[in-house]
Amino acid sequence: MFEQLTWQRGGPDQQPLLPSLKQATMVPLRLLVILLALAVSGLQPEFLLLTDLHSLPWFVNVSESKGPGTVLQAFTFNCSFYMPTLELLSVQPPTTFFNTPSLAGRDGIYVGKVTLSSSARLDALAVNHYELQLKYTCGNFVMQGPLFLDVHRDPGHIQCVGRFVSPAGEIIQVPETVSPGALLYTLLFPGLEVQGAQMNITSAQDPPYFPGPFSINEKGLLRVPSQGLRGQAQKVFQLQISVTFGQGQSCKGTLMVKVLPGPSSQVSFLKKTQNIIIPENLVPGSEVIQVQATGFDLRYEISSPVPSLLYSIGRADGVVRTTAALELSGTSDAGGTRLRVKAFEQLRPWASAELDLTVNVRPVNRWPPHCSPALLVTEVPEATPVGTVLSTFMCTDPDSADTNLHYQLRFHSPSKPASLCLYDRVLEPLSLLSAPEQGTSPSSDPQGKARYTLASSLTLKWPPAEVPVLVMVTPVNEFSPACAPRTFWVREDAQPYTLLGSVVGTDMDYPRNSIEYYTSGGPTVFAVDRLSGEVLLLGPLDYEQQKLYRLTVLLIDHGQDWDPTHRRSSSCTITIEVEDVNDHAPECEPPFQELTISTPLGHDVEVTKVSCQIPQEPQRLVLSYSIVGGNSQSRFRLQGAILVHNDPVLGPPWPQQPCTYELLIRVADAGSSISHLSTTATIIVHLLPWRASTIATSTHRAIVPSMMTPLLVTDTEVFWQPEPWFVVVLTVTSALLLLALGWLLSKLLQGLAQVLQAPRKPGQALLLNSIQRKERSMEGFMETPRMEMSQAPSSILNLEHFDGKAQGARRDYLFNTCMGTQRWL
Repeated sequence: MFEQLTWQRGGPDQQPLLPSLKQATMVPLRLLVILLALAVSGLQPEFLLLTDLHSLPWFVNVSESKGPGTVLQAFTFNCSFYMPTLELLSVQPPTTFFNTPSLAGRDGIYVGKVTLSSSARLDALAVNHYELQLKYTCGNFVMQGPLFLDVHRDPGHIQCVGRFVSPAGEIIQVPETVSPGALLYTLLFPGLEVQGAQMNITSAQDPPYFPGPFSINEKGLLRVPSQGLRGQAQKVFQLQISVTFGQGQSCKGTLMVKVLPGPSSQVSFLKKTQNIIIPENLVPGSEVIQVQATGFDLRYEISSPVPSLLYSIGRADGVVRTTAALELSGTSDAGGTRLRVKAFEQLRPWASAELDLTVNVRPVNRWPPHCSPALLVTEVPEATPVGTVLSTFMCTDPDSADTNLHYQLRFHSPSKPASLCLYDRVLEPLSLLSAPEQGTSPSSDPQGKARYTLASSLTLKWPPAEVPVLVMVTPVNEFSPACAPRTFWVREDAQPYTLLGSVVGTDMDYPRNSIEYYTSGGPTVFAVDRLSGEVLLLGPLDYEQQKLYRLTVLLIDHGQDWDPTHRRSSSCTITIEVEDVNDHAPECEPPFQELTISTPLGHDVEVTKVSCQIPQEPQRLVLSYSIVGGNSQSRFRLQGAILVHNDPVLGPPWPQQPCTYELLIRVADAGSSISHLSTTATIIVHLLPWRASTIATSTHRAIVPSMMTPLLVTDTEVFWQPEPWFVVVLTVTSALLLLALGWLLSKLLQGLAQVLQAPRKPGQALLLNSIQRKERSMEGFMETPRMEMSQAPSSILNLEHFDGKAQGARRDYLFNTCMGTQRWL
């Protein structure tokens, strides 16, 4: 595959970056060298990859006058056998001015372009430098590089920018006391001061909304109308302005002039808001309240609502009176009315102040409301979301069918947080209901389902009407049980039904931790108690066969939902590690030793070393050794596996005659597990009395240590102990041989008697044939006993060549101490 990248500049304003003369000269030379190498080596050009590019990175200069669709950079690629891609990875600073690079072509030649998007508005004064990260991919060849874009000023290009050309427009706030013809705003554009422009207000400025026309000149100066803006407070004037400059270039924008009320320190109310309550039985024209403001030559009016159907105000005295009957059944808005009263100077209406007056009408009646239902008893699950409609109350007032009733929810347990609320006549949960926390203690129905009660009442007007509300919250199984993975250890020799530990599960639903435990597959040698979660051992363990078990415990909750079939479950893994316990007793080699020693005074002498191991478990190297018998007068001790004779000076008196000690040494396995398997090795030590080579003086004892090594004499007793199966075979064979001899003897006697009774010659032939047949049968019958008898003495005689017997790893064997030969038994 041959991949060559050619980068071409695009656009008339771009300055190509040519390589230096030296680099330009070296490119043909490199190509010539590569072609020669290809000719010599026989490689095909399709497999050559040229990556020696001299135009990295790339720089592009563009004018700010360029608009959407302008090609910033064009690239030519040669890519065979693959579909190349050209990606725009990032732009700094971030902007949407650049489109995704396009790539098109055929026959392995592709052209990529980077262009400006439809939202591009280049402005050299705002941002004059962009960095684009490009990525080119052709098969396995990937190349990344930056493209730097420099934006330069264009003196002949003027842009309408800023909030003036935005859809909302530019907002100008001005007080109503501004002088007529005063300068309000100056419209500026970059480059406009050089080229000049014409500006006109194109929107209508007709009276009576406009006090007069606003004006703007060619320098962008906006001025107040000659009539001024007094009395135009709170008005907003929208001005559409057209700007024309250059050769047919123009733009439009919007200016919003908001007139603010002038400062007024003469007119004011003592209170900005005021609330009053009046009975509903006031007749029309009754005085409600008189409002007063401070100021000169004031007038009063109700500015909101307009028109006011129930109330009016005296223009001069500020007395608020009723204008209609305040029957709550007749007018739905009579219960509470908010009036905005305005006080202003007669000659200067813009000098004013406002008062918010709320008039609440108190109903006058004798009968409490009637509600349906008169008693609300409902049942909801504890997970009922906030906003769920529990019930809607329908209540009427006998005194007035159209009276607006005020509902209030009162709880019988004020100390508990409110869990229900009323929106108009709708009863809803204020928060998520939780059975264990809300209401009274749980109770059960005849089916055994738990319930929780919320007791409250609904209060309406005065005298109040109460509606008892009883909400029974039923439990909902919301949470799944959970448990943490645990690890238990058990000895290899643990007995069945041994308790290993407990799986501790938790469940946030009520009642807490109501969980059942089950095993999900796994080894059958373990079981989990369904209620307590205790892990029990059911069968034997073998450390050598399996050291680690993983048990998956399934947790299922129960009794936590109104629906008994709605249950949740989870699982966790329990790891059980088997602790090794020795199954085999140690074996010593040899199990019996007989030694003769003579030790000098003042020295401890090593007698022998007990060599023991566990062949079935060679990894067990730690054994314990102890003398359990024959160590009279404590003349011997053990240092690990070494038998040591104690110093006669520190020990008991030295015997005058030779003596013999038969020591029994117990060898047991040792380690982290409890030692319970052992074997006993026997060592017979013949101790000879020591004769000192020097005589002690009367003043001190001088003991000359002997450099002689103690002589160890081994006496091996030759014996032969046949195997039990050999004794049985020998006994059975002997019995069969005796039976055969008796049977043969009886047959010979019978044949002899017949021969004596027959004629002589025929009798002799018959006797000869009979004897021959019986000899042949006797030879066949006696062939096996003869072989066995011939082999048995030879094996017995062979025992005389061995002088010792020892116990091996699998079975006993005989050995010869002189020749070193051995034979398994």
